[in-house]
Amino acid sequence: MPDKTIVGAVEAASDELVAVAREVWALAEVGLKETRSAEALIELCRKHGFTVEAGVAGMPTAFVAAYGSGHPVIGLLGEYDALPGLSQKAAPVKEPLDPGRPGHGCGHNLLGAGALGAAIALKEAMAHHKLPGTVRFYGCPAEETLVGKVFMVRDGLFKEVDAAITWHPGSTNSLWAGSALAMNSAKFTFHGRSSHAAGDPQSGRSALDAVELMNIGANYLREHVVQEARLHYVITKGGGEPNIVPPLAEVWYYVRAPKRKQVDEIFERLKKVADGAATMTETAYDIEFLTGCYNTLHNDVVGDILFERLSQVGGPPFDPEDEAFARAVVAGYPAGQMESTYEWYRDRGQDMDGKVLHDGVMPPLDKGKVSAGSTDVGDVSYVTPTAQLTTACAPLGAPGHSWQVTAASGMSIGFKGMLVAAKVMGLAALDLLTKPDLLAKAREEFAEKTKSSPYVTPLPPGSKPPLHQLEH
Repeated sequence: MPDKTIVGAVEAASDELVAVAREVWALAEVGLKETRSAEALIELCRKHGFTVEAGVAGMPTAFVAAYGSGHPVIGLLGEYDALPGLSQKAAPVKEPLDPGRPGHGCGHNLLGAGALGAAIALKEAMAHHKLPGTVRFYGCPAEETLVGKVFMVRDGLFKEVDAAITWHPGSTNSLWAGSALAMNSAKFTFHGRSSHAAGDPQSGRSALDAVELMNIGANYLREHVVQEARLHYVITKGGGEPNIVPPLAEVWYYVRAPKRKQVDEIFERLKKVADGAATMTETAYDIEFLTGCYNTLHNDVVGDILFERLSQVGGPPFDPEDEAFARAVVAGYPAGQMESTYEWYRDRGQDMDGKVLHDGVMPPLDKGKVSAGSTDVGDVSYVTPTAQLTTACAPLGAPGHSWQVTAASGMSIGFKGMLVAAKVMGLAALDLLTKPDLLAKAREEFAEKTKSSPYVTPLPPGSKPPLHQLEH
């Protein structure tokens, strides 16, 4: 039976998958700089008989690994970028592995290895049972800065894919059936004129003043955008010494909203705010558009397949050592955090009281809702039917982008959740590969949902991946 082949293949490769997840965890490389992490995953792809095209879409750490030929083409999406400043040992108390360095506070070391495990399992089933079609594993860099998949989609790497599946480490085992915010990422650089700040201030034109005035204007703009919109910024360049009027200053903005069209509209208004700041300070400015992404478009047919398979596989087999680790992590939470977590689930009809690890299967709680974050999976979801699941890889209540997640992602709690995800995705991909009626329904749903909003890349013409993005 192909199902048994999928499960058996994941179990047979489990040591390799855990090893590569642990290696990527230790490397902890940030987006577009995941050189050794990508190499580790590529090496495992080649070992298992995949052909690999590396350095795709202008990004040295992006790649596509493929097996088979012809349709259907099933895509499995992997990520492997870390987050700045979240270095942490695989320990239940805060203890940086390398202080100040990156860490996998979003579990992407697990995400890439788990998706690759599903691809390996599907490849084994295809070879053993002589199944036609193609499986592709997409090595997608820089998800945290919402870059990788946007450029991969722009360059046509998904145009032949019939359906795509992915996952994300979390603290429960469920389906992600909601959406996420569309987004623009851009840097505004103001150019002024330097002078002695005390002896000759009248000759200066402060670029920093322009940045600060822009930020004030943006903060007033928040009152007049849709409630779900988000504007975030950091000043990446603010001048040198206080006695020099800054001739150059830079601010980096994220603009988010539930729909791509809303982001475009708010971004145009933000540019008018920059115009005003430049006028007030007699400076000039330019914009470096780094990236933009779409909101996610959940495909119910693919999602239902994932949830059915997740229900069959079940949650991770946590043991007493995992439980003890999780309880030690939870003991360090701020007062009231776990009670708030339990209350959140109670409000949604789920009794999680007293638990620190989720080993069951939970129905999707986000159906029809929009989360406050963003993901470049959204761009893939607008060019092919896409769905994603989550499995328990961290204790309940663990904040996203935290040392607690980094810790769990480097030990057995994370690895067990990863292997569950690999089995579920492998089985769901098998269904899409071998059941033409299901795939046809997924495609029909996709066509209906996108007929009035066909995908148009948010990237300006001629855009190149911002390989320097984190250099500031």
